[in-house]
Amino acid sequence: MSTKYKISNPEGIYFLSMATVEWVDVFTRREYCVIIVESLRFCIERKGLILHAWVTMPNHLHLIASAEENKELASILRDFKKFTATKLLTAIQESPMESRKRWMQWIFQSNGARNSQNTHYQFWQQSNHPQELDSNFLMSQKLDYLHQNPVEAGLVEEPDYWRYSSAVDYVGGKGLLPLVFLE
Repeated sequence: MSTKYKISNPEGIYFLSMATVEWVDVFTRREYCVIIVESLRFCIERKGLILHAWVTMPNHLHLIASAEENKELASILRDFKKFTATKLLTAIQESPMESRKRWMQWIFQSNGARNSQNTHYQFWQQSNHPQELDSNFLMSQKLDYLHQNPVEAGLVEEPDYWRYSSAVDYVGGKGLLPLVFLE
């Protein structure tokens, strides 16, 4: 069995990527980003997630994370994805401002129908592509990549201008979520 893209070290710090199916740009609306932030906060406060860095992009998010002792990062992520999928699908359905509602629902439903692990809808792609950060070089590289993502996408001029990111924390400001900084 391949160990690539598996969380194999329970004490490890991992770079994780979670993308919507078909790369649907869901996180262009504040209300959907707030669901991600609130869900990450819940995982930090109640499930044992240790968040080191994060960014939410229009169709994916990146985390650098680990888990508290005796907690499983894979289980935390599974629960996070399951909860946020349900919450986001409901928010999309109920949003009077969502002009892309029918199109997004069709994509999520057709992807769910093709996946035997789902009953109706699939919001997230299956894998989190975990990459263990087992050196200072990798930590620094992935932290820079994560924070530069909105700049490279042309969304902001500076990393710390992006609201849904930990970049502001790493330059001495106060972001939206509690972090354990990488050393």
